[in-house]
Amino acid sequence: MFIPPASLRTAALSLLYGAFSALAITPALAAPSCATEEFEGARYTVCDVGNAGDIRLFWEGEDGPYRSFAKLADALKADGEELSFAMNAGMYDTNFRPLGLYVEDGAEKVRISTAEAAPGTQPIPNFLKKPNGVFYVDQDGKAGILTTEDFVAAEMEPRIATQSGPMLVIDGELHPMLIPNSTDKTGRSGVGVCGDGVVRFAVSDGRVNFHEFARLFRDQLGCPNSLFLDGGRGVGLYSPEMGRNDFSWHGGYGPMFGIVD
Repeated sequence: MFIPPASLRTAALSLLYGAFSALAITPALAAPSCATEEFEGARYTVCDVGNAGDIRLFWEGEDGPYRSFAKLADALKADGEELSFAMNAGMYDTNFRPLGLYVEDGAEKVRISTAEAAPGTQPIPNFLKKPNGVFYVDQDGKAGILTTEDFVAAEMEPRIATQSGPMLVIDGELHPMLIPNSTDKTGRSGVGVCGDGVVRFAVSDGRVNFHEFARLFRDQLGCPNSLFLDGGRGVGLYSPEMGRNDFSWHGGYGPMFGIVD
């Protein structure tokens, strides 16, 4: 049996160790894990993101707002990137401009809103059902959700941030304006930062009220803080894994969450 010289054995072992090391440090695909879940008779699509640092925000390209997941995917593909997940990321006006704070890659593009509903306004617009809040990922890749007032007081400079409303769950408690057994039911989308540090996005696959949607995040998904993103025709999900490329019947989306491979 041939036994290679010590120098050759050492070189071979070094190459083998290097190969295993390269495998060990190769990052996993960023695409989140999406699955259908049931809660109290309603069906939801829930997507878990283990590394919040993978989450990005998109709004405008060279020709203005992207408005659709397909257009965003095409723009990223032209730059050699692949969109593996996207979702609507908050409310917007008729020009597809975010209604509140919008921070992308550390740059604040829309200032935070502290607007209040005018006295006597009924119904109160969802964005103005205080407290509303901000989802953010800081410069270290840690995600959080704070009420707008707490976010302003924190004076942070996040990598990404989007403001929406109302809050759904605040430190483990349901938003005080949410009504049990409300007949105001529609499709809804939201995001939660959960006790295990995982960011969970959820879209209802049918019509649910705010109270039901908030309890999904608190009682089923284990999220002590969660934020409503949009409802009705403004809800959307892009997930090649699940064969979804939703379109907004508002004419398009404003801000969008995205994860890119």
